[in-house]
Amino acid sequence: MTVAVPSELVTLADVEAARQLLAGVTRLTPVEPCRPLTAKLGGPMWLKCENLQRAGSFKVRGAYVRLARLGAAERERGVVAASAGNHAQGVALAATLLGIASTVFMPVGAPLPKIAATKGYGAAVEFAGSTVDEALVAAHEFAERTGAVLIHPFDHPDVIAGQGTIGLELLEQVPEVKTVIAGVGGGGLISGLAVAIKALRPDVRVIGVQAADAAAFPPSLREGRPVRLGAFGTIADGIAVGRPGDLTFAHVGKLVDDIVTVSEEDISRALLMLLERGKMVVEPAGSVGVAALLAGVVQVETPAVAVLSGGNIDPMLMVRVIEHGLAAAGRYLTFTVRCGDRPGHLAKLLTSIAEQGANVVDVAHRRQDPRLQLGEVELGLSVETRGSEHSDRLISALRSAGYTVTFGI
Repeated sequence: MTVAVPSELVTLADVEAARQLLAGVTRLTPVEPCRPLTAKLGGPMWLKCENLQRAGSFKVRGAYVRLARLGAAERERGVVAASAGNHAQGVALAATLLGIASTVFMPVGAPLPKIAATKGYGAAVEFAGSTVDEALVAAHEFAERTGAVLIHPFDHPDVIAGQGTIGLELLEQVPEVKTVIAGVGGGGLISGLAVAIKALRPDVRVIGVQAADAAAFPPSLREGRPVRLGAFGTIADGIAVGRPGDLTFAHVGKLVDDIVTVSEEDISRALLMLLERGKMVVEPAGSVGVAALLAGVVQVETPAVAVLSGGNIDPMLMVRVIEHGLAAAGRYLTFTVRCGDRPGHLAKLLTSIAEQGANVVDVAHRRQDPRLQLGEVELGLSVETRGSEHSDRLISALRSAGYTVTFGI
């Protein structure tokens, strides 16, 4: 990737200085082996578990470095930030640790656990807009009105340097690493990683991953400048950013080897695998690196490390994502069947399903559809299966038994 870059990018010395500031503040998060991906890739695959970081994500690193370098007068005025949740919690925690008043603007509809956690860490929370970009506009206005210092979620050298400390750690933890892959929203994390890794190990490939429905970097890199998306949305709210930062765009263009995208289904499958096989609670934005590897949208050389950037997931979203992931993996099937509305017909259908080794989760009767014949009922079923092949066998068996099976209930 070749783009025009500012004369000054963040340096390895900046990242090393940030690490000194963070000593005793942030945790040295572990790297854990990922056996499913190791088997798939044919070589060692590791997970850098920033979902276990203080405040539940990597964001506290950059936030603390930025706030720790404020002057006395700036600290007195307080700070303001905009975030869907992780940067909010990072700023709130860092501000409290440093004795600074903080206000955070969050999009309307931000996950309730992230709102509660942000307040719990000591920040005053305000709501503005439906996206992080809109909340950021409100934060700018608040800063101008009150004099509070705006703590940008990604587009500041101190923030990038703080996030870059993850790169220093993982190079020490997995010194033989050949590929590092991480999620990308505004670009602060991938920029910091690339600064540290390319300075110390220029042979290591650094790959960023965006949600396909909120991918601002690919068109921006094609245009050679940051481009704002007209519309975007994804379950990965932590990386739902409509425009790259000017500074992060420059870092990505100079230092990052590739940017790829993943679908919502890919993200759901990754979350399910991490929970089921890795015993890891990870939010959608934190799982996109794993999603890219599972989906095969990028080829990597091993040993490789994927950064799990956060674990702050709304439990209600987790339920929906698990169901979606099961469906995407062919293990959760919904369909409709028409049969006679007479005693014994439902029992016969359920017996046929049981004989195929599937488990019925839910059954809904519908008799009011005008397309139904007199004495006929439509049954909406949700069924657990063991995978796509098992689902196919079940549907084939039902159709062979004379049932009309359709999908979508």
